[in-house]
Amino acid sequence: MTGGVIRHAGLIAQRVGGLWRGVLIEGPSGAGKSDLALRCLDAGFRLVADDRVELFTAEGRLFGAPPATLAGLIEVRGVGVLAVDALPLAEVALVLRCGAPERIPDPDHVDILGVAVPALTLSPLEAAAPAKLSRALALFDAEPNRRKKHGSRPDGRAGGDFP
Repeated sequence: MTGGVIRHAGLIAQRVGGLWRGVLIEGPSGAGKSDLALRCLDAGFRLVADDRVELFTAEGRLFGAPPATLAGLIEVRGVGVLAVDALPLAEVALVLRCGAPERIPDPDHVDILGVAVPALTLSPLEAAAPAKLSRALALFDAEPNRRKKHGSRPDGRAGGDFP
């Protein structure tokens, strides 16, 4: 495990091809990051971290986990901070920037701790945002050589379901 940085973001994950694939949700305060995460939980995603994410690399892959004080908690604006069943960490497979998307965007990526991660911009409050994220994860996971790049676990064991 190398590096480490805390980002003001949320991290949710969905099972794709038997593995948990994480979406790092970035945007300014009040942009709808937690609102989107909450709706994604209802659509089968799992929470990893809300509000802040500790990012680190292992074997050339980017992972995120919640700071200990925020583990298993999500802020629901207007309701309060709620406890939810959360994953302890997930590989970051996609970065979502909250904002107005282009109709047909060019492929994009963001470099975090030396790892290039696919990125896209979506309106987090749009009703279809959880469905779009699910499809984007499946699309990026199906790219050639993705499995070859991500075929081992950060604990050194080959393949399998992580975490």
